[in-house]
Amino acid sequence: MAQNQSSAPDTSRRSERSRRAIYDAALALVAEVGYPKTTIEGIASRAGVGKQTIYRWWPSKADVLLEAFLDLSDQAAEQAAGRAAEAAGRKPYTFPDTGDLAADLKNVLRATVDELGNPAFEAPSRALAAEGVVNEELGRRFVAQLLEPQLQLYVDRLRAAQESGEVRPDVDPRIALELFVSPLAQRWLQYTGPITHEYTDTLVDYALHGLAPR
Repeated sequence: MAQNQSSAPDTSRRSERSRRAIYDAALALVAEVGYPKTTIEGIASRAGVGKQTIYRWWPSKADVLLEAFLDLSDQAAEQAAGRAAEAAGRKPYTFPDTGDLAADLKNVLRATVDELGNPAFEAPSRALAAEGVVNEELGRRFVAQLLEPQLQLYVDRLRAAQESGEVRPDVDPRIALELFVSPLAQRWLQYTGPITHEYTDTLVDYALHGLAPR
């Protein structure tokens, strides 16, 4: 008698549940105990899976944590992009281009402030950022896989602004983006001041208009 296919276990769903549980466990542990004390065994125990399951998918804890964090960041980016992007089938997040560079930069940086203030994002982000300072390999991978794609969105938007005449053609977009991205990152990492929408709006105004009297 043929087996009822509807009663057969769906291994793809089971694997996705396990993967999601591993993501959640890894992010929670690195936030609670830090990167050095986070282990594959600890992640497996918390996720309710065998450690061999993790090793089958990832070669190291760094790979687990980076993939989990990239997934978390991808979710945050989709939320920042709005419901329209989700309805389009997980369309990759793109920098808004309304024709008003200042407004577009302010909107993206405001969304970034909201993301940085989200405890689910903030704790693992701080842990990985701190470990990346002393662990060069992890730091380089963190930059290459997470930060660089985001920075490239700024570069693309600034180049579009150059083409439309909103930004001088001789400006280097990679340096220009640091005028508002780097101060925000420093203030967030070192707790040198409050992180607010008003703060990032001011960064954009200073960056676009300069400090000299007009």
